[in-house]
Amino acid sequence: MIDLPVAPTRAERQRKPDWLRVKLPIGPDYKRVRKLVDEYQLHTICQSGNCPNMGECWGAGTATFMILGNVCTRSCSFCAVKTGRPTEYDEDEPRRVAEAIDLMQVKHAVLTSVNRDELKDRGAEIWYQTVRQIKARTPQTTIETLIPDVRGNWNALYRMIDGGQEVVSHNMETVEELYRKVRPQGRYHRSLEELRRIKEAGKRTKTGFMVGLGETEEQVERILDDLAAVGVDVVTIGQYLQPTAMHLAVDSFVTPDTFAHYKALGMEKGFDFVESGPLVRSSYHAERHL
Repeated sequence: MIDLPVAPTRAERQRKPDWLRVKLPIGPDYKRVRKLVDEYQLHTICQSGNCPNMGECWGAGTATFMILGNVCTRSCSFCAVKTGRPTEYDEDEPRRVAEAIDLMQVKHAVLTSVNRDELKDRGAEIWYQTVRQIKARTPQTTIETLIPDVRGNWNALYRMIDGGQEVVSHNMETVEELYRKVRPQGRYHRSLEELRRIKEAGKRTKTGFMVGLGETEEQVERILDDLAAVGVDVVTIGQYLQPTAMHLAVDSFVTPDTFAHYKALGMEKGFDFVESGPLVRSSYHAERHL
């Protein structure tokens, strides 16, 4: 083990460090994408999740689309997406998403969704149809699907990932020891099993998790070992940022040097890509992960 710089604790910090400052989204490309998203009544995790990279990504004409509504059946303590009982189920959504991606001239699209535990198929049919309609309309567009926890409904999983997407991602979110606090309705080993099945189905497999929630370096190394064991290809590691006062507080702001160490550690374990940095999110630089 090496000695790493110690980041400020929750009690010690007064404000976000300089490395977490981002510019407000501006510019004609950002405005064009925003107009299309509004016009086609689409949800994006960029907006719902308060992503700090929205200006950079939308300024480049890309976005991560969130299908199946913007109300989630889970109540994770880190996430800004609304929680409750969803009412939205729009069978026309796949067409609208495909048309918007065509108009935006997206080369690599990322799709994600809320959890829809109340649906028997967990929303798998909408997932499948959205990917198929994108491929039918713009076959040159490559696709990453960031799918939710299917709660062990493996038939739903296989339908979700059978549409022809190039990358399938499912986020672990945090280390095993913090699951009860961070992701109370999730199960660490169930998510690992989901990733294992995705890989065995022949898909390029990706996951992400956050730091700054109180995890230790040893726990980070263990999750990397677990991910390597189930064949994950790409890992993203980013700083947790508290979305509202009602969510978990940040335990520490992890330093850029520590993120660099985690990246090197992950590459040593054999992953194809490790995106590790304070502002890294699941779909950051997604086009590089094909």
